[in-house]
Amino acid sequence: MESNIPKRKPHAPKKETTRSITYRLPAKVVEELETEAMQKSISQNVLVRQILERYLSWDRFSDKIGMIPIPKKIMESLGIDLEGEDINDIVDVIKPIIKESVLFMKGKYDLKRCIETLEDYMRASGMKSDHRIEGAVHHFIIQHELGIKWSFFTEQLLKEIFREFLPEQNLKCQTTEKTVIASIPLGSDFSEHDY
Repeated sequence: MESNIPKRKPHAPKKETTRSITYRLPAKVVEELETEAMQKSISQNVLVRQILERYLSWDRFSDKIGMIPIPKKIMESLGIDLEGEDINDIVDVIKPIIKESVLFMKGKYDLKRCIETLEDYMRASGMKSDHRIEGAVHHFIIQHELGIKWSFFTEQLLKEIFREFLPEQNLKCQTTEKTVIASIPLGSDFSEHDY
């Protein structure tokens, strides 16, 4: 059975300059890092890099923009009674917050920085997301596992964001209880990481 979802087109790897540095850490911290790296079947170097990259892309800003962690079960239960008007009201409240957050974190507000910030948020929140490219069409796949009402919310929020930047483009969505796939033609050379 062939899937309708295109194969993932990997982003071209950036050649980054690296430097070796040494940090002095408490033995207990090093032991915890060793254990975590072993459980994830990755090197300690990769784990520490992931931790630092997450900190730089999201954690250092989360307190400053007023983010608080909310247990997944609470989000699930809040979504049960959401109706269309509730979803629209939440989207209306969240849009300016997203704009302010993107401006603060990325220094400018445009489609690329907005998408990148949303991807950073999803990664930090433990949501699964992927960006696949099929010719000129980009597919943004979000798996939240919070229920159908949150899927409707995600779909509506994405439509509003893309409409703001590309009012002539039509965002098409496939929505299930746990997943939203938003597809839009952005061109084969579009990358949210290139600005």
